[in-house]
Amino acid sequence: MRGHKPEAYHHIRRSAAVATKEFVRELASCPSTLPEPMVQRVEIQVPSNELMLGLLGERDGYLRVVEANFDSKILARGNVIHIEGQAAAETALVLEELILILQGGQGLDSAMVERAIHMVRANHRPSEVLTDRVVTTYRGKPVRPKTAGQKAYIDAIRTNMVTFGIGPAGTGKSWLAVACAVNALQAKDVERILLTRPAVEAGERLGYLPGDLMSKVDPYLRPLYDALQDMVGVEGLAKMLEKNTVEVAPLAFMRGRTLNDSFIILDEAQNTTPEQMKMFLTRIGFNSKVVVTGDVTQVDISGGRSGLMGTQRILEGIKGMGFVKLGSRDVVRHRIVQDIVDAYEQHDARRSS
Repeated sequence: MRGHKPEAYHHIRRSAAVATKEFVRELASCPSTLPEPMVQRVEIQVPSNELMLGLLGERDGYLRVVEANFDSKILARGNVIHIEGQAAAETALVLEELILILQGGQGLDSAMVERAIHMVRANHRPSEVLTDRVVTTYRGKPVRPKTAGQKAYIDAIRTNMVTFGIGPAGTGKSWLAVACAVNALQAKDVERILLTRPAVEAGERLGYLPGDLMSKVDPYLRPLYDALQDMVGVEGLAKMLEKNTVEVAPLAFMRGRTLNDSFIILDEAQNTTPEQMKMFLTRIGFNSKVVVTGDVTQVDISGGRSGLMGTQRILEGIKGMGFVKLGSRDVVRHRIVQDIVDAYEQHDARRSS
């Protein structure tokens, strides 16, 4: 009969099933043959008591921040730090970088320690990033990059004639561009700083503004003014404006000019049209440096035809031109700003997929 199996067949299946269950039971009772993760032990000798105090932080707070980010246990005794755990070597690398930062004359804070951890995980050296001085403000405070992305941005400005800094709010695009401009002016590399941006409102109409040209464009350029005031002070900025060392010009008034011996900053470039962007870039004269900043996620221009979008595709390969893209990791405002940027990026990614 079709489908009939002999008794011997069923006996073999029952025997195989019993044998399989016994094998599984024996296997479960055997000790695991997989090697356990290796525990690493590292010691760091801190050169001085002063450096040790700076490294520990209040109530060993900085050590606890590092410890919470790695699978390691950290114990400080005297001037020796003992590290134990699966990530002891990486933990030690973070602490050694922090010691180098302290030896460079900088103090630490929790935000800097967190950034150093992210840099080490991304194979960057915090001691090279966080100790780079762009300029010293009139108060004697050094302006430095705070992330690896900001360091790349500053290096691009230093080495290129035209640099595009593209990224979300809070990444220091305009602030660092102004710092580089002030440094160039103080070093007499250029004779003046020129600030410009398109006069486009952020989604609302403000109507006609009263006053002269400066009064009309002042609200649009206020972020750059604020950065300049932080660098040179209120009186210093007033003198620079009086001597025309700092010039403010609406983008629409740039046509027909040739800009020599100048450090030019085009802010909010996502609100330029393609025609305006071409017009602006062809104003560059001899011994000038240009920084173009913008956020392609905040286009307010009518019709959405941004002159910033697609610029890299058009201009890539031209010698002396650099493009740096900053991300949420480069946000140096409150942590919630970084979370907001991440949330919007994820939302946009879901919409486009």
